[in-house]
Amino acid sequence: MLQISAAPNFRLQTPAALLLQRLCLTLKRLMQQAARLDVQEVIDQQPFTRYHLRLAVLCALAVFMDGFDAQAMGFVAPALLQQWRISRIALSPILSSGLAGMLIGALLFGPLGDRLGRKRVLVVCTLWFGVFSLLTARAGGPQTMLWMRLLTGLGLGGAMPNATALTSEYMPRRLRATGVMLMFCGFSLGAAIGGFFAAALILRFGWPAVFVAGGLLPCVTSIFLLGLPESVRFLLLKGGESQQVAQILRRFAPQLAISSETAFVLPEERKSGFIVSQLFRERRASLTLLLWVIFFMSLLDLYFLNSWLPVAIYDAGVPMGKAIVITAMFQVGGAVAALVLGRVVDRQMSYGVLAWVYLGAALCVILIGRVNGTVAVETAAVFAAGFCVIGGQTCSNSLAAESYPTAVRSTGVGWALGIGRIGSIVGPVVGGALLSFDWGMRKVFLVAAIPAALAALAAFALNLTPRRPGALH
Repeated sequence: MLQISAAPNFRLQTPAALLLQRLCLTLKRLMQQAARLDVQEVIDQQPFTRYHLRLAVLCALAVFMDGFDAQAMGFVAPALLQQWRISRIALSPILSSGLAGMLIGALLFGPLGDRLGRKRVLVVCTLWFGVFSLLTARAGGPQTMLWMRLLTGLGLGGAMPNATALTSEYMPRRLRATGVMLMFCGFSLGAAIGGFFAAALILRFGWPAVFVAGGLLPCVTSIFLLGLPESVRFLLLKGGESQQVAQILRRFAPQLAISSETAFVLPEERKSGFIVSQLFRERRASLTLLLWVIFFMSLLDLYFLNSWLPVAIYDAGVPMGKAIVITAMFQVGGAVAALVLGRVVDRQMSYGVLAWVYLGAALCVILIGRVNGTVAVETAAVFAAGFCVIGGQTCSNSLAAESYPTAVRSTGVGWALGIGRIGSIVGPVVGGALLSFDWGMRKVFLVAAIPAALAALAAFALNLTPRRPGALH
């Protein structure tokens, strides 16, 4: 028996057997490596397909209502003043309540998106602001309207950061800014269409029709959003089932060879603890604070111009009809910027690009106040201002989403937007105060250029601030 048992041992020690053993071990290691699939690498290697476009368009529909809401309330306000016979001072809290709701919604639903999933929170928020917009149409007085606007704003504020995070996490790295900014075209289109659409609805059906239209669209959109995939990066960080990840990846990239043995990996760590505090860890404190400055100043300028540009142009001697058309060019410029600047940001992936865009915004805002009512030049100046101001904001959204890891992406974007919403509340108030001083167009728009200039300085500082390896500059 000893001889029999020794024979195999002797044979295994032959050079041929040792070589075979090594080949088997090497093959086993290669199979183990092949069974590991880097999800981020897979996403980055994909071409831009109809799958990406569908995802961006569906998220854009959710963001569309933010832009619609921002512009439509300006047209609803005169009808409310006339029907309810209230003063402009009494109307101001109603106008601000929606923006306050967006602020709270961004701060609340951004972190929830990082805990519960981007898709789930996006669907809930879209349905939320659709339902409360429909309820707003039944408001019988200022107090009810104020609360309905506040609750509608919660959903609007929560949809934006989660739509941004979801779009960002499915776009290839080389096209990420383009994809996110394409999604943000929804805001500009919502604002541009919302103004003309709301004016026609009010003339024919009265102001409640604006909120009925603004409620039906998101309710229908929320049904289509159910067809969106959850972020596979989020699922992996939350310990999602491999089968669920495999199903999504097969739809996303059908050419991939995925088996039951495949292990999905992601080059990121899970985060624990109070999720907002993660925005200030791992050398992200300066990034977070400077982004908050950029978002605050950018949205202050954007909502100042959204609220008071028609009045300022009219005061400069342009007829009201033409003043409205010129104002619409502000949103058209923003939509064009989303298409043009996205490719630039994708190539450079730098906050330096953002700084130059905001510097251009400051110069264009100054130019608006110096054209003295010349319609053609005023239109060009407003278009250029929209290109830079709205374009700067969409660039900021895209770069912010790229700057934070998956585990805190919705929180990072949500809190930046939340701080920015404070600026959006301050902007119309500052604009009203400036116009009440009777300074004239030049001085008003010279002051209005200061926030854009400060945003440019913050972006330049962010471009020079050292951050953890791998973070964009």
